[in-house]
Amino acid sequence: MNKKTIEELKLDIYDETLDNGLKVYVIPKKNCNNIYVTFSAKYGSNNNEFVPINGKKMKRYPLGIAHFLEHKMFEQEDDTDPFEIYSNNGADANANTSNYKTTYLFSGPEYFKENLNYLLDYVQSPYFTDANVEKEKGIIAQEIKMYQDDPYTVLYERSIYNSFIKHPIKMPVIGDLENIEKITKEDLYECYNTFYNPSNMFVVVTGNVDPLETVEIIRQNQKGKTFEESGVIKQKKYDEPDNVETENETIKMDIGVSKLALNYKINYEKLNLNIRDALSYLSIIFDINIGTTSLINEKLKEENVITTNIDFTFLYTDRHILLSILGETNTTLKLLSQLQNQIENLKITESEFERKKLNIASSYIFMSDNIFSMNEKVMSNIIKYNQIKIDDIGYTTQLDFEKANQIIDELDLSNKSVVILEQKES
Repeated sequence: MNKKTIEELKLDIYDETLDNGLKVYVIPKKNCNNIYVTFSAKYGSNNNEFVPINGKKMKRYPLGIAHFLEHKMFEQEDDTDPFEIYSNNGADANANTSNYKTTYLFSGPEYFKENLNYLLDYVQSPYFTDANVEKEKGIIAQEIKMYQDDPYTVLYERSIYNSFIKHPIKMPVIGDLENIEKITKEDLYECYNTFYNPSNMFVVVTGNVDPLETVEIIRQNQKGKTFEESGVIKQKKYDEPDNVETENETIKMDIGVSKLALNYKINYEKLNLNIRDALSYLSIIFDINIGTTSLINEKLKEENVITTNIDFTFLYTDRHILLSILGETNTTLKLLSQLQNQIENLKITESEFERKKLNIASSYIFMSDNIFSMNEKVMSNIIKYNQIKIDDIGYTTQLDFEKANQIIDELDLSNKSVVILEQKES
């Protein structure tokens, strides 16, 4: 078993790769009275076109199939209900699917061995039939319709759709009604057997556990199971252009207050940055300029242009970062004009830059005391970098003010899209 130590946090991270390729990461916290376990496949809505295991040709699967598969894993052949099992053991259970991964999880301090074994067992026991697949289509269809009525979901998903052209990230993780209807049990088994191989999965355990004991439980569980040999999964590569699909769109919805999304599609390869540097520098630059403590945020609130703080998020692919700036307003055009002016005239001072660095470094210290945040950090690192970064504080403190200004000077902000949600006319 390998051991790494984050010296600044006095935190140990243990990892081991089992014989079947399953990677296990353990971060023990003896002063904690809880345990959090996640079991993830490197498979999300972006992984939509690939050569299935034992196949020879590239195949495109219905949109939303990764999320559909996540739902179906909770239906077991013996009719047991994983949620009920965990509830009886005093634990909370859940699952989620993103663009990049699917995660099954539980948290609770009791029955650790039983809960861990059961997590591995039910996720590695797929049971798909024509009947249960058809039943699930109706359930997910209702979920899709619910999201279609939520203005924030519509605003965010439309922003992504309008900003990307070829990459599957443009489509909702949940899929759409047309594609959900196309899913078959054969599709599900092909996706499961391709991506849910132990060599494409990893377990992260954080909390009051013994690392050696934890790894041994998982090792013994996996010994009794057999899996097909799985090589590198061949997936389609997308030559995503820098321009956006649609520059402007206005959508009418039954809402009380208008909502605006201003989106900038940034090719970070042209800045000669890797994804870590790109996200780190851009996060600080835009936080200074449009974050909750920024001058423009305060000004817009004082002038009653916005009803809540400006919010911004980043979404990334292998080449692009999408910056989405979201605001709720009754004066849409005024908000749009002021935001565009701020973004196109980015400025930072050295004191602001250094202060933001200290805030980020402090957040890592607080995060180290939270088993859920640490688990999420490990998962995020594995998906983004295929390794755990243990130098976060040191890395953050060495971010360079002159480099940040160079990035501002070289930043191409010409590829943008605007989505506006307005009140339906009576």
